[in-house]
Amino acid sequence: MAAGMKVLGIDYGQARTGIAITDTGGRMAFPCCVLRKDTRHAFMEKLCVLIAAEAPQAIVVGLPLLDDGGESLSTRQVRNFVRSLKRRVHQPVYYMEELLSTHEARRQFLETGHKPADGDLDQQAAVRILESFLSEPESRRQPA
Repeated sequence: MAAGMKVLGIDYGQARTGIAITDTGGRMAFPCCVLRKDTRHAFMEKLCVLIAAEAPQAIVVGLPLLDDGGESLSTRQVRNFVRSLKRRVHQPVYYMEELLSTHEARRQFLETGHKPADGDLDQQAAVRILESFLSEPESRRQPA
């Protein structure tokens, strides 16, 4: 993936999924929205509509690994989600380790004295995932 492309970031969750998007030059990440999961089918449909509307050149999904690098139930759920997503979109999909992205987002809100509204943490976690991906050398990016 060449530099300067629009990228969509996903912080996947069982109830809510935070979405972030870069500017068209792929330099800065911004919160986009939160998608709630009513049913798996409806959720995937909403996500695919969003991806079509935003038209990113790549998609990055946070991969929650354990502290020792091992996999948890959440890791397996994300991998299953990504397999399903890849069947529906034509953009390349990448993983980005999301070590403590939600925790860091919560800390950031507390430091600024703001109480996050419902879904704010999910979006900010997606922003952190996307920022980590953008700062990662291209040679170290993990295709899903």
